[in-house]
Amino acid sequence: MRVFLSVFIIILFLGSCIKDAPKNPEADIVSFDLDPKELTGNTFIDQANRKILLFLTKEAFDKGVTPTITVSNHATVSPASGAKINFSASGQIIYTVTAERSENKKTYTVQVINVGDWSFEFEKWGQNSDDKWEYPLEDNNTAIWSSGNEGVAISGVAKDPLAYPTRSTNDGYQGSRAAEMVTIKGTSLSAFVGIYLYAGSLFIGNFDPSSVLIQPLAATQFGEPYVGLPDRFTGYYKYSPGASFQDENQNIVQGKTDECSIYAVLFEGTERLDGTNILTSDRVVARAVLSDGSRKSDFTKFEIPFVYKQGWTAQPGSKLMMTIVASSSKEGDRYRGALGSRLVVDNLAVIPK
Repeated sequence: MRVFLSVFIIILFLGSCIKDAPKNPEADIVSFDLDPKELTGNTFIDQANRKILLFLTKEAFDKGVTPTITVSNHATVSPASGAKINFSASGQIIYTVTAERSENKKTYTVQVINVGDWSFEFEKWGQNSDDKWEYPLEDNNTAIWSSGNEGVAISGVAKDPLAYPTRSTNDGYQGSRAAEMVTIKGTSLSAFVGIYLYAGSLFIGNFDPSSVLIQPLAATQFGEPYVGLPDRFTGYYKYSPGASFQDENQNIVQGKTDECSIYAVLFEGTERLDGTNILTSDRVVARAVLSDGSRKSDFTKFEIPFVYKQGWTAQPGSKLMMTIVASSSKEGDRYRGALGSRLVVDNLAVIPK
């Protein structure tokens, strides 16, 4: 009996010492998988803005899709993984993720990307609700343009659209607005990691803030699905270089004048290219590159033919992606340029064959 009582007391003592593990507060959608046959491009989960960007075939859009969803450990999601979702012009599809610690919830909005005729007038803009940077919107409120603004926000700039290097302007070629890019001075925080300027940039694709401090060039994810073959790239721009060109260490480079950069690239596959390989990847099949990035005081039209890779022909059923890239400093991806360099673009278009 004494042995039994001793064991019983020990069990009670140990039980009082063992506490339940804390509940997981995370409520993220980690993956959102569809049948590859339903996609024209890889799905992108925009964690910063809580959006799931889908690139669907017309058939998949018409019939609906059945995603397999992975969420944070012990979290739940509604609608559930494996539940079919259907699309309509009127209604949004919203997923709600509830953490194991049930007071924590996140909502994600599904957005189907549909790039119409690849002409862009930059008349409509949205604004990030937290950090106040701007981004262009299409007529259906789709956001297919990105910039480095999201990365600049991490460095501690003021929460004001004009504090960012890329924003809207009333100084357009046609209509009421256009896209403005300005090369600005870095912040004290960015200087701590050796970044002394930010070039204004605008590109079709997505910005991945998770890698911006580790591998900045990989944060720019270029491309959206493109159907057909492009013939030429057109648009209007004006450009004023800043007074003094500086290298990545803030040294003034005597005799060097800043230049802008504008180009369009067509490449194979459904996976985006990034800042490390957009002009060098063997997946690139055609380019249209502005050759004159010098000062243009007034709006100047460009019309650049796409130059295709020698010997390349489109294969039946092949999937292609297109991006357009513009920057106020041609070497801004290496943090080289002139403070105050300003590029304005308007009425950009990719003309098909």
